[in-house]
Parts: sequence; structure tokens; C-alpha cells
Amino acid sequence: MTSAVPLPDAERVARLRLARTDRVGPVTFRQLLLRFGSAERVIEALPDLIRRGGGHGFAPEPVERIEAELAAGERIGARLIVLDDPDYPALLAAVDPPPPVLWTLGDAGLMSRPCIAVVGARIASAGGQRIARGLAQQLGEAGHVVVSGLARGIDSAAHTGALPTGTVAVLGGGVDDVYPPDNADLYLQIAEQGCVVSESPIGARVMAKDFPRRNRIISGLSRGVIVVEAELRSGSLITARLAAEQGRDVFAVPGSPLDPRSRGPNELLRQGAILCEGLEDVERAFSTLRTLCEPPVDHPFEGVPDEIEAAVIEQVAALLSPTPTPRDELSRALGLPIGTVAAALLELSLAGRATLLPGGLASR
Repeated sequence: MTSAVPLPDAERVARLRLARTDRVGPVTFRQLLLRFGSAERVIEALPDLIRRGGGHGFAPEPVERIEAELAAGERIGARLIVLDDPDYPALLAAVDPPPPVLWTLGDAGLMSRPCIAVVGARIASAGGQRIARGLAQQLGEAGHVVVSGLARGIDSAAHTGALPTGTVAVLGGGVDDVYPPDNADLYLQIAEQGCVVSESPIGARVMAKDFPRRNRIISGLSRGVIVVEAELRSGSLITARLAAEQGRDVFAVPGSPLDPRSRGPNELLRQGAILCEGLEDVERAFSTLRTLCEPPVDHPFEGVPDEIEAAVIEQVAALLSPTPTPRDELSRALGLPIGTVAAALLELSLAGRATLLPGGLASR
């Protein structure tokens, strides 16, 4: 999805505006670009798309808010990277679907170097923190950029170990939202020596719903994810699951069965994760030739007319249920070209009547 040619400034601003528009998630964003070719054309077409899909009381994000966000980014020295920019990280662009926009503070080039994530428990043991810090230092000295989430415990230890060689902190709130507050000094060091990144708007304060998106970026930037300590129900295991879905290597540091924080890594090992006791385990895994999973090329809108008939849109809507349904299954059921169904689903999603999901799935 990255391009060697810089996008025009007007298109970059339009992509930020589209990404901030209500009801336009990453899947919808990507499909709108595929259908119309540019965010500028999408913005022009949105009112008609929303009307035909049966939506009302909804419009693109006001230009004034986008101008305010850009001004806020400029004030703090942040840099905006949008999907298809030449410096958008290639590994993250291969995620299905990739985040439409990223704000960065510091050296954004670190995200395009070989990255590996180190994550784990917030309430970590002293031994776990020592392992994470030492492992991150070894990884950095071997040429890897260490990615983590700036949380207490394992994340903080990993960032600290990798500060001299390069580390990326992925935040749930805006890049100016220091969370947790007691990591303020570490945050400043990473912003100066490494890179802080987020897909949230400047000034946004982190909420619980933001952490899964943050975790998806952590794994998406990384060739592999190492879990040091984690309980069975934890964000670190979610990150590991996302990594596996994205075709990345999952590593786990084994621990004592007497410590609840070892249950997560030990369970990952039972499920086939790579045992990690040091740098050599990571290097051995990476030396094995393996193709990372990339989403299939999806261009369903070729030959689709600009306007889909209202009757067709309602036929597609009638077949949707709360259970995700493959787009090609809807196409077969209606005897319609898959491009027509994809376009109808896109308009239904903008009207708030359908949810588009990765892999060509949709639900009511």
C-alpha cells in the first residue's frame, strides 16, 4: 500500500478528514479508496452515498476540526503519515486493514527498520522486568527496533533496555497523551531518542476501547512478538493472537507454574509459540525463510457504476444478519456481481446499517 511518489498535500488532508469521519473505520476507508481512487473524490461522493444507503444526519468530519488537529500536531512537532505515503511502514501496510493515518513524534524511520515487539504484564515481577530489559538490549544491539506499548512493567522495561539502539512506543491516546502519567520521563526520552506513534487524534485521551487498536499496531509493525509475563486474560495475549493472525512469529518466555503471570506465556507455548530464552532463539526463528501473511489483493469495484440502485441496496441489506457473512456468499444468493454487492455494502455501512469486517465479511 506504500508508494514511492509523495501524495499531494490536499489528498493527505482529505485522507485525514476521511479517517476522522464517523462510521468510516479502517475497512470502510480502504474500500472507499479502492472504489473512488482518492480521498478527495470520496469526500465529494459521501453525501450521495449516505443518502442512497438510507442514512441521514451524518456528514464528513468538518474541515475546521481537521485544520485544528493539523495545527495541534504542528505545535507539538508531530508528523502525520497517511496510508500510501512513501514512509508508511511496509509491514503495517500489509495488515488487513492497515490504520489509515498515524501521528508520530521522533524518528518515524525506526518503524521501517526490522522491528520486534516485547510485551507483558503491567504488574510484572522484578525478574520479568530484568529479562525484558536485557532481552530488549540484546535485540537492539543485534539491529532490531523494539516496539511496545509504554505500559508499566514489562513494556517500560523493554523500552528502557532498547533506548540506546531504537524503540517505538505505540499509544492508545494521542501522541501527546502520556499514559500512564508516571512514565512521563520515559515518554520524553522515547520522543527524543526513539519514536512515539498513535492513530488517535492529537489531544485524544486514551479510553479502554483504544487498547485493542494500539495492540494491533504493535504487532503489525513487528516481525514477531515476545511475551515475557502475562496472565491468561490480558492485553498481551491479545497482541500475541493478533500477531499470529497477521502471520508474525509469536515467542514466549517460560516461567514458573506457581506464578499466575507465567500462565499466559506457558499457554502460548502449549499452542505452538516459539520458546524464547534469549536473542539466539529469536535469531534462529528469523533465519528460517517464512513469508509474512499479506491480505489478498482486493479490487472488487472494477466496472461498478457510480450509482447503485436503491432496490439492490435493500436486497443486500435484507440478507445481512448479526453473524458476519462473506461478501461472495451474498453475491451468489442474489445472483449479482461481487462488485455490485461490495458497493452496496459500502453504502449500507456509511448509513450505519452494516458493519464491514476484514476478509470481505459484513454483518448487520
